[in-house]
Amino acid sequence: MMRDIIANKRDGRELTSEEIGRAVNEYTAGRASEAEMAALLMAIVLRGMTPRETTDLTLAMADSGERLDLSSIPGTKVDKHSTGGVGDKTTLVVAPLVAACGVPVPKMSGRALGHTGGTIDKLECIPGLITDLAPDRFCRQVAEIGVAVAAQSDRMAPADQRIYALRDATATVESMPLIASSIMSKKLAVGADGIVLDVKAGSGAFMRDVQQAQELAKAMVQIGAGASMKAVALVTRMDEPLGCAVGDAVEMMEAIATLAGDGPPDFVELCEIVAGHMLALGGACSDPEEGRQLARQRLVDGRGLEKLREMVRWQGGDGEVIGNPQALIRGAELTPVAAPRDGVVVSIDARRVGVAIREMKSAAGDHKRVCGALLHKKVSHTVTHGEPIATVLAPAGMGDAVRQGAEQLAASFAVGEKAARPGPLIGVIET
Repeated sequence: MMRDIIANKRDGRELTSEEIGRAVNEYTAGRASEAEMAALLMAIVLRGMTPRETTDLTLAMADSGERLDLSSIPGTKVDKHSTGGVGDKTTLVVAPLVAACGVPVPKMSGRALGHTGGTIDKLECIPGLITDLAPDRFCRQVAEIGVAVAAQSDRMAPADQRIYALRDATATVESMPLIASSIMSKKLAVGADGIVLDVKAGSGAFMRDVQQAQELAKAMVQIGAGASMKAVALVTRMDEPLGCAVGDAVEMMEAIATLAGDGPPDFVELCEIVAGHMLALGGACSDPEEGRQLARQRLVDGRGLEKLREMVRWQGGDGEVIGNPQALIRGAELTPVAAPRDGVVVSIDARRVGVAIREMKSAAGDHKRVCGALLHKKVSHTVTHGEPIATVLAPAGMGDAVRQGAEQLAASFAVGEKAARPGPLIGVIET
């Protein structure tokens, strides 16, 4: 009975695997009401879950729908996930880069959420490119070229989709076991052998607090271990936007530039770190540092860029865009943002930048993917009064929306006397 399961968790008792599986199955099948599941979720928020309970919940949600079988594809398949941040286009670089090194990358990605962008929105800037791939097509592409980046399927982990919507409506989102199981249920359904998790911490991340980000990272790694999936979590900084581009089209452009060997230093560094860990998990090298060196070679020799071009063409996109990325922002109007005074950029409020771009996209309608910003200065850079520190991009005729976006972007920069830029990596958590 659902009532007994709720009571057990309410009273602080550890739920059995059978109880957790029954609760998920009954709710997914419509035999348990939303009121009953909401009560159980609140009990979990208040009482927590053990690592074993969290793993069981994750597996039950993963088993509620389709699970891809990638076992026929040779080698160790490695997935990658980011908890999201402003300017985070890392998947667009590391997925083809790692595949170019011989490690297969099956990647299901999401769309924009809140103030952060979505990988699928960025990919779909390329004319003709399809991200809604049927399971057999997705698996065939990974087998043939070593990489596929597709939109998350509604058929995978449907229990999580229903439970997440209920969490949002019942103020039960902020629970580490529920957050971790939600993320990992979808990752397990993809069928990879291992995963590198990029858990963001800072003003532009959903987890602003470093300690909370570390707790989430640990919880997801524990789920991986309990589900026989190799998992490594990187806790990385998201206090300023990642790289210099924020917005769908300009981030796609920056990913192409990075694979061509001309990326912003902070973004290149993170891509190399993530790729290094993925290559180590995939058995292409002995450790992440050796993997980082291998990834760097593929940035230099252009094989990562060629793999992206191959992936784009397999998914129906115009591969010529890879050689002419400026076509993605054709027709955009550019508005400069000036430095307010002489000094050094002390901080850039990533969340404020993300919100400014989101609001411009809302006003742009069908042309929203052109909206974005290019940052010409980052934290620790010297500026002089009146020089351009950023440029706003938007479709023609957006007047007030562009002015407001430029004002928000200018206000996100704090200029002072002295600043230091720390490296992107805060810590690594693995089993």
